[in-house]
Amino acid sequence: MPAKPKYLKGHCLIDSGDLAGSFFARSVVLLCQHDAEGAFGLILNRPLDQRVGDIMPTTLPEMLRTVPLFVGGPVQSGALSYLHADTFLPDANILANLTLGHELDQLVALAEAATPTTQLKVFAGYAGWSPGQLEDELKRHAWLTFPASIELVFDTPPEQLWPAILRLIGGWRNTLLSTLPEDPSRN
Repeated sequence: MPAKPKYLKGHCLIDSGDLAGSFFARSVVLLCQHDAEGAFGLILNRPLDQRVGDIMPTTLPEMLRTVPLFVGGPVQSGALSYLHADTFLPDANILANLTLGHELDQLVALAEAATPTTQLKVFAGYAGWSPGQLEDELKRHAWLTFPASIELVFDTPPEQLWPAILRLIGGWRNTLLSTLPEDPSRN
């Protein structure tokens, strides 16, 4: 069994079931940065009932106006981040062909040049950890980890992402956890 990497950039953090009642309950967070300085991630499965065009000027390209908006995390809810994937991105900074960006003008340029293979996910806010904080949470087993993929980021419906990754990780506990309703009293 290969050793776990020291830093988990490009991996997903998955609520292990121990975060019930917290902001991160049933969350899947893509770690976009993780090093000795701390960690930065975006919650992949927390869509808002808004589209990008609902909160930004109407001069946005049509493709961008219709992109769903996600809660990236509890930090700086007004901060914009986006994930962009395409068939060939030589300067990708998260995974092969997956890039993180924060600049509105770059996001608009991407939308204006979009092709049928362009994928975008836009976030308000982010999840952040100070040096050592995420490592402590991992030691307490608050999070499970799983290698991210473009398919998990873009193709799995948000409401199915957490249980789907738990099933991929496997084990009887995770499989059982993936089937439990959010409110156990409704079982």
